[in-house]
Amino acid sequence: MNLSRTDLTVETAEELSAGGRLFAPDSGVQLRESLRCGCPVTCIRVASPAGARAIGRPVGRYVTIDLRPCLARQEELTGRAAQCLAGELRALLPPLAARDTALVVGMGNEAMTPDAVGAEALTHLLVTRHMVDAMPRRFGHLRSVAALRTGVLAQTGVETLELIRGAVSHIRPTVVIAVDALAARSRHRLCATVQLSDAGLTPGSGVGNHRKAVDAAALGVPVIALGVPTVIDGAALCGQEDDAPTGLFVTPRDIDSRVRELGRLIGRGLTLALQPGLSAEEVAALLG
Repeated sequence: MNLSRTDLTVETAEELSAGGRLFAPDSGVQLRESLRCGCPVTCIRVASPAGARAIGRPVGRYVTIDLRPCLARQEELTGRAAQCLAGELRALLPPLAARDTALVVGMGNEAMTPDAVGAEALTHLLVTRHMVDAMPRRFGHLRSVAALRTGVLAQTGVETLELIRGAVSHIRPTVVIAVDALAARSRHRLCATVQLSDAGLTPGSGVGNHRKAVDAAALGVPVIALGVPTVIDGAALCGQEDDAPTGLFVTPRDIDSRVRELGRLIGRGLTLALQPGLSAEEVAALLG
């Protein structure tokens, strides 16, 4: 069975389950569906090596949030989506002590709008490590959060993993959260879905440009991947997935405004998850 090119585990699961090959009691792949803050949430847990082979993904949890009920670009709905994202992210984070640091990495090429989700999210993230270190009495109630924009190999000449590994060795965070743009198979999921995973990620895999995996095995600390699909393979769009790869990817015509809105939502959701001492109203006031 030829599977569509997609970064979304939920889409791969849909294809495999349609063929009766997934979610059997002994398959090692478990499915849970729920609703949080008005957004449908699908959690797929790959629980064993057999499950990983069946679905073609590493062992771990893959959480998909459907943002469509909250995409009317109204402040109330944006806040609700951010709270949903924060709640699901907290469930994946390792236990964090008051003095622990989280490193948030914005991946991708910010000069290419569909690939700029990671960089855009960092512009809306409350970064605190420098303040907590310099004035612990005044800012000690905040969790230490650092941010890193990696760019891409063609811009820097340095693998994304190498840049992150260097930052990790110096900052020594308790967790790394990697934010990146993804590729989808279904049009309705473009810019309308967030995928979270505690299994890390491989930059560029959805567009056939595989780089070194960014995961706990490579960095020595837990890695949470957060991604939003901004492109779809042209072959999948035309139903010609059995043909040779064309390198053609399609993105919405209003991708500029969508990436800005998604960056704001992700930055706010990350801040809510990492700063439990701040209310949603305080985060909105701080980040705008």
